[in-house]
Amino acid sequence: MTITDDTQPLTISEFPTKRQLWFAAIKPPMYTVAIIPISFGTALAYKETGIFDLKIFITFLLSAISIIAWLNLSNDVFDADTGIDVNKAHSVVNLTGNKSLVFWISVVFLLLGLGGIFFINYWLKDWTVLWLIIASCALGYSYQGPPFRFGYLGLGEIICFFTFGPMAIASAYYSQTQNFSVSSVWASSIIGISTSIILFCSHFHQVKDDIAAGKKSPIVRLGTDLGSKVLTISVILFYGFCVVLTVIKILPYSALIVMLSLPIAYQLTNHVNKYHNQPDKVKNSKFIAVNLHFLSGVLLCLGLI
Repeated sequence: MTITDDTQPLTISEFPTKRQLWFAAIKPPMYTVAIIPISFGTALAYKETGIFDLKIFITFLLSAISIIAWLNLSNDVFDADTGIDVNKAHSVVNLTGNKSLVFWISVVFLLLGLGGIFFINYWLKDWTVLWLIIASCALGYSYQGPPFRFGYLGLGEIICFFTFGPMAIASAYYSQTQNFSVSSVWASSIIGISTSIILFCSHFHQVKDDIAAGKKSPIVRLGTDLGSKVLTISVILFYGFCVVLTVIKILPYSALIVMLSLPIAYQLTNHVNKYHNQPDKVKNSKFIAVNLHFLSGVLLCLGLI
C-alpha cells in the first residue's frame, strides 16, 4: 500500500509510529530556546563582572524549560481552538484527544516555572526578575492565546525576538548581578534573531493550513520564494551583527568563534532556497534552524567565558 504525492511514493513503513509522533509533539530540541538565552545572559554577566552563582543559574534553566513546556502545550490547545492543527498528527491535543487535560498540564508547568523564578527572587531579596519573566510570559501568551492571537497577524517573530532576546537575557544577567547592562541589551539581539529564525522557518511547510485558518504568517504574506530570500538576509544579519558587536567591543574577539557555525547556516539557507515550495522537504528546516541556534549560542557562550 502506498500514498503518493508529487514526488515520491510513501510506503507504509514510512508512516510515523506513535513513539515518533510523541517525540515530535514534545519537541525536545526546541527546549534549547530556553537554555541558550539563560546561558548567554549568565555568560555575559560573568564576562563583564566575574560573578557566577551556580544555584541561580541551574534554577533559572529549569524554570525556563518549564515555561517553554507551558508555551508548547498551551499553543497546541489554542491552535486546536482555531482548527489550524487539524492535519497535524503530532499535536499533543490530537494525540491525547483531551484538550482540557493538556491545558491544565500546561498550567502546572507554568506554575513550576514561575515558582523557580520566585525562589531566585527570594534569594536575591529583589523581585525585578520575577516581573520581567511575568511580562515575558504575558507576551508569549499573546502569540497564540485568545483574544490576542498576535501570531495569526504575523507578529510572532517580533514577539519571539523580544521574549527570547532582550527580555530573557536581561533577566538572566540581572539574576546574577542585580544590575542591568546596556551592552547586554545590544548583545541579546543576536540571540533574538537566531530564535526568531526558528519560528520563521516553521511556517514554510504549513502555508495551506495557515491560509485555511486565517493565519497571516510571514510566509503567507511574503510567499515562500521571497520568504527564503528574507531568511538568507536574516542569517547574514545575524553573523554581521556578531562581527559589529565584536568590533565595537561589546563582545570579545573570542566571540568570533561563532563563525564555526557557518556550515549549518549555509545548510539552512541552501535547503530552504532549494525546497521552499515543497512542504514535505522543507518541513525539517526548523530543526536545522534549531541546530544553528543551539550551536551558535554555545559558541558565543564559550567565547564570553
